[in-house]
Amino acid sequence: MDAAAAGTEATRTAVAGLGGATAGLVIVYASIQYDLGEILAAVRTITGDTPLVGATTSGQFSDGEYLPPGAAVSVLVLGADVYRFGTAAVSGISADTTAAGAELARQAMAAAGDRSPHGTLLILADGMAGDMQGLLNGIYRTAGARVPVVGGSAGDDRTFSGSSVMHNDAVLRDSAVAVWIGSDRPLRVVAGHGWQPQGLPMLVTRLSGAMVDEIDGRPALDVYRESIQGDQVSPSGTRTEWYTAYSLGLIEPDGSQLVRALYIENEKVFTFTPLPEYCAVQIVSAAPDDLLDVSEQVVEDALSGVQHPAVILGFSCIARVEVLGDRAGEEAARLHKAAGPVTTFGFYTYGEFARVTGASGYHNATITAIAL
Repeated sequence: MDAAAAGTEATRTAVAGLGGATAGLVIVYASIQYDLGEILAAVRTITGDTPLVGATTSGQFSDGEYLPPGAAVSVLVLGADVYRFGTAAVSGISADTTAAGAELARQAMAAAGDRSPHGTLLILADGMAGDMQGLLNGIYRTAGARVPVVGGSAGDDRTFSGSSVMHNDAVLRDSAVAVWIGSDRPLRVVAGHGWQPQGLPMLVTRLSGAMVDEIDGRPALDVYRESIQGDQVSPSGTRTEWYTAYSLGLIEPDGSQLVRALYIENEKVFTFTPLPEYCAVQIVSAAPDDLLDVSEQVVEDALSGVQHPAVILGFSCIARVEVLGDRAGEEAARLHKAAGPVTTFGFYTYGEFARVTGASGYHNATITAIAL
């Protein structure tokens, strides 16, 4: 199916689901295998000037159907009757992700012109544009501690050839888009990963950007290889072959862990977003059942306290797909079964946003979600 036909079919199905209600926001997820400009033109022919955001993906899921990396388009249209939406886009984010995050939040909140007592920011960002935690730091500076953040980093079918985000009629590289969601009630952002700690906590003692030089004063690769007890490490030379069965768990003040996927290149350890200096970490590992068993809890937490939910927006990670292997479709199926009559809609990312308390909130190999 060509791009225009795929965009048209997906959008007509999404609009029909509104049952005649006024559209308030359009979300588009698409493979890089399509001409994204043609998809947007097809979508906008149907939805008009309704605000639109979107991202390229490394797979998608919708109502229990798993769409692996490859040619796929998913469209969701949200009604304008319950929530107030304001969208924004900022480009050139890799130059200073913190400044970009601050500007993105300011623009999205201003675009909404919203006086709702509660709000949340939905963020979609170019997954190849650098420090995504920096983006959250900037959002935190503008929006403050009371505004949770949810979303994901765009993928590119796991080719690492380049990801994009979308805003209205534009396809953007090195950019991030945001949606301010104004609400009369608090909105709950949740996350779950299933990764299990291995061994004792350790201290990252030297960093060079995204390269981890030392852990506990020793070469990071030596510590890593000892910690995984001789298990096979991915071949050196490309981040497209990162080793997913073991990652780093960044230990938070409350004892929880943010998962940081890592890869080996030229005998050096790298993470996909820089770690904080002198942070505490543990090696974490996961088997397929560990990852799948968080599905129901994520849905339960997302739906908790929500009256008349219509959709769960979910963001899962391509790293989870790598661990799950031929069981990857089970995650989407379990999420949707747990959600019952509530629509589930999401994509597989290069990193997930779920900021609730403090500035931290960028994850790898995790499911993040919000129910609306």
